[in-house]
Amino acid sequence: MQWRVMWTFVWCGVILMTQVTTASGADVKDRYEARTYTDADGGKLPYRLLKPAGYDGEKSYPLVIFFHGAGERGTDNVKQLVHGMSDFASDDVMKAHPAFVIAPQCPTGDQWVDVPWSADSHTMPKSPTTPMRQSFELIDALRKEFSIDENRIYVTGLSMGGFGAWDAVQRRPKQFAAALPICGGGDAALAKSIAHVPIWVFHGDKDGAVKVSRSRDMVNALKKAKGQPRYTEYPGVGHNSWAATYANRKIYDWLFAQRRK
Repeated sequence: MQWRVMWTFVWCGVILMTQVTTASGADVKDRYEARTYTDADGGKLPYRLLKPAGYDGEKSYPLVIFFHGAGERGTDNVKQLVHGMSDFASDDVMKAHPAFVIAPQCPTGDQWVDVPWSADSHTMPKSPTTPMRQSFELIDALRKEFSIDENRIYVTGLSMGGFGAWDAVQRRPKQFAAALPICGGGDAALAKSIAHVPIWVFHGDKDGAVKVSRSRDMVNALKKAKGQPRYTEYPGVGHNSWAATYANRKIYDWLFAQRRK
């Protein structure tokens, strides 16, 4: 069963109307396969996997890794599908952009990046958190299992996962072809190392959980490093800036058009 929703939002001063066809929650659970990654020490990382329809091992496909927010942590391997994943699994997006999408689930009490979300800035920790390390290992494992286009591996995430998206691309600047961080923040001092990566940043100007300055600072740092980031700031929008972002089909057209340089 499917339903349609109409979103209205402001992008670069222009009001856009986007009609979306998206799978229902039940459809999403059916389309995302429940899996668990086990690391060398026996540590477990539950994740969901969306495969391209009609997968052909003779062809290569993009891979998207999605980092969820703080409210979706746990071990049920379900909650991480709440935001954004119904859009990636919708009929129109899957038809236009056949791709693998993985959504790992961070354990309760852990973070994708061990930094305070309300801070004005942070320095990237020397080592990734266990869930982030396992997510990197998961990407590497899936590259061996399926026919993945090495030049079209993308990362996105919201809130806690927005920090995760920044952390991932800063730790692996040569792997990701593009990034879509939503209401998160990164280490501005490392902007030069990712200036070559196409990045589209999103934030609501009324966000009370993660300061909008976190995204603005990263965008400004990337521009100073001669990068060409895109930035969409939603007027009057609070922390839930991901709803309009993932509902906008132009986002997917842009993302999947990017290739690793």
